Amino acid sequence: MDDTAALKKTPLHALHLQLGARMVPFAGYDMPVQYPLGVMKEHLHTRAEAGLFDVSHMGQVIVKAKSGSYEDAALALESLVPVDILGLAEGRQRYGFFTDDTGCILDDLMIAHLDEHLFVVVNAACKEADVAHLQAHIGDQCDITVLDRALIALQGPRAVSVLAELWADVAAMKFMDVRHCRLHDVSCLVSRSGYSGEDGFEISIPSDKAVDVTMRLLEHPDVQAIGLGARDSLRLEAGLCLYGNDIDTTTSPVEAALEWAMQKARRGNGARAGGFPGSGRILSELENGAARRRVGLKPEGKAPVRGHAKLYADAEGKVEIGEVTSGGFGPSVEGPVAMGYVPVSHAAPGTLVYAEVRGKYLPITVSALPFVTPTYKR
Repeated sequence: MDDTAALKKTPLHALHLQLGARMVPFAGYDMPVQYPLGVMKEHLHTRAEAGLFDVSHMGQVIVKAKSGSYEDAALALESLVPVDILGLAEGRQRYGFFTDDTGCILDDLMIAHLDEHLFVVVNAACKEADVAHLQAHIGDQCDITVLDRALIALQGPRAVSVLAELWADVAAMKFMDVRHCRLHDVSCLVSRSGYSGEDGFEISIPSDKAVDVTMRLLEHPDVQAIGLGARDSLRLEAGLCLYGNDIDTTTSPVEAALEWAMQKARRGNGARAGGFPGSGRILSELENGAARRRVGLKPEGKAPVRGHAKLYADAEGKVEIGEVTSGGFGPSVEGPVAMGYVPVSHAAPGTLVYAEVRGKYLPITVSALPFVTPTYKR
């Protein structure tokens, strides 16, 4: 029996095959890991020009208060996330995460204020659980609607000029702006955001029009289709977390170095402090710090150190202190890069730790994140 038969397919699946993609199972979907260009060249093309990614496996959800009021929808969602949603201006989005009663992360997500409702994008592997979470906790106050739409990301320094050929107003958008627009005469939703560390856009498209819009973008000489392999190396160089690797139900936002995503209004003494799951632990860690910390890691030499490698304080591997959560080769950095958790005593940039790789203890230097400077349009 064909194992791929049980996998879901995005609206662009046939196009990936047509473009010569190598497909792999990912979060229940048959997804392109790379195209004939290869992971290294796809990565560097995105940093230099513009890369196009299919992210239609992600969940797109509308949260709308039964009262019709944005304020009611925002306050309802604030009961599940430690993020200021009420203060989010219309046409803006911000990063957030669902927390559980232990103060750990159920999923990370993007939250946009559109008209009188919220547009939420969640991770593919978590989307069914996330929708059930929303229904269980705020379904009495809000209508939760899962959208059947494609989602693509156009990332890189040439992304704005490419997209401006279809919609000139895109050039005026700032990082984290969200706008309705028409691309190739198709009604789309565009956000100036992404997961590569580069300036770029995520574009929500009606499923039946996804191939048309995607093909129009791919016709541009600056644009190449990019697979999951380069998506992972790009986000790792940018110091961005992957749910299930760097953050999960064993990590708190403060341990994960995500304090920047929790605004003053939701912190201790803020206008709406607490009121979200696990707030006791999270507010305490915001005030006093956590015992461990997500950090950047730069292995010496050229050999990548992969996720799940154990970290030690000593070259003999006697004192285990943490674990690598993501690691690989950084094409733009021209060397191996990784992220992982270490005690705060070992979290300062420049600290030397050791990773166990095939029975040897390789020296790794704790590094500031990100490894590449982001080019977001502020």
